[in-house]
Amino acid sequence: MMTPVPDHLLVAIDHVGIAVPDLDDALELYASTFGLHSVHEEVNEEQGVREAMLAVGDSDARIQLLAPLNEDSTIAKFIDRNGPGIQQLAYRVTDIDAVSETLRERGVRLLYDAPKRGTSDSRVNFVHPKDAGGVLVELVQPAD
Repeated sequence: MMTPVPDHLLVAIDHVGIAVPDLDDALELYASTFGLHSVHEEVNEEQGVREAMLAVGDSDARIQLLAPLNEDSTIAKFIDRNGPGIQQLAYRVTDIDAVSETLRERGVRLLYDAPKRGTSDSRVNFVHPKDAGGVLVELVQPAD
């Protein structure tokens, strides 16, 4: 019998990641079209992206815009393959190590052996899309 993922570990949809070729153009589009504005921006060299988190209403859910830093980044390759668009769905977790262990027990492949640094010093890992119905699922444990 499989160990269930405890309900309290998967606490919310954290964000939806959208691959964009140019962050500044995308920020302008989202502001002028939807009235969404950046609440956090950073460059993540390890992930090869320049990113912005956009607030959606009064919720703490975010839209994450991801632009490649170079043509070798995962986001650049995604855009080359699929064009701009939804790249991943991120779930917030309280204990990424426990969730990762439970998923591995179920035969789910994670992209990293250990969580890596994500936005705002969060800890992140990704579920392989082939093990998540074709969706790249990100697990996000926010920094304390």
